[in-house]
Amino acid sequence: MFREVVERGWSLTPSGGRVLADLLLESSPQYCDRLAEEIKINGRAMTDYDLPILTDERAPVLVRRCLAYVAACLQRAQEDFGDTAVRAYVSLSFADTDKAPLTSNVTFCTPLPDVLPYIPDLEGVTDAAVGEFSVDDCSHWL
Repeated sequence: MFREVVERGWSLTPSGGRVLADLLLESSPQYCDRLAEEIKINGRAMTDYDLPILTDERAPVLVRRCLAYVAACLQRAQEDFGDTAVRAYVSLSFADTDKAPLTSNVTFCTPLPDVLPYIPDLEGVTDAAVGEFSVDDCSHWL
């Protein structure tokens, strides 16, 4: 599924939001601002149902899967928009279930000068591991 998302590329919403075209719903709800629109449309849990449950076995595969998706999407964003403004956010945390497996979410958004960042205090996050990536961060993975 994630390869198809990358292949279909990026699109602009009427408000100027940069969204992955394959994730855009046919009837888009109204959002309070462009950042909210981008993170809501672009955010997805990373597929992990096929991974082992033990964290030591699960973590490396899950992280590689997330970073491969991030690198491919950011490269495609650079191609589609002609700049490097889009950022990716990857979070890793333990699910709130009995087995509590490690899970991950990935979203993309464009920092805006007049809007608070997606995660205002990235270094202060304590309940998950979170990383912010630009296409420049991914250049050696591609």
